[in-house]
Amino acid sequence: METLGGDTVDLSSFRGKALLIVNTASECGYTPQYEGLQKLYDRYKDRGLVVLGVPSNDFGGQEPGSSEEIKTFCETRFGVSFPMLAKVHAKGPEIAPLYRTLTTESPEGIRGEVRWNFTKFLVDTNGTPVARFEPKVDPLAPELISAVEQALPQ
Repeated sequence: METLGGDTVDLSSFRGKALLIVNTASECGYTPQYEGLQKLYDRYKDRGLVVLGVPSNDFGGQEPGSSEEIKTFCETRFGVSFPMLAKVHAKGPEIAPLYRTLTTESPEGIRGEVRWNFTKFLVDTNGTPVARFEPKVDPLAPELISAVEQALPQ
């Protein structure tokens, strides 16, 4: 996949780390969750957590910006330092392979179409999706933190 900066990243490079994949948008009511996502990343990055922001314009057209605009917005508004990928489709006929895998090949209770911005998928150190959190779940919610702590490398 491509980063907001235009570099290529192979998701297998994250193997051995816990990964929280979040479909993001700059103009959503849930956009302030960037702050909590950054705090979560800061708290657990040295223990093996990677928060991965994946912008999508599929929900209400709430991510209309270019990669550069998204990058600037995230960094200046929320101090985002976790990896951010280039905008992709999280649903529909042009769904990105990442989201096709998460929504169709994940275990029961995790799979299913992404319904809105800031849906969060937690992937363990082996690359297996282990939890899904809908947009209303705050990144610092106890149930999300508990799941992250269980998914971290031992």
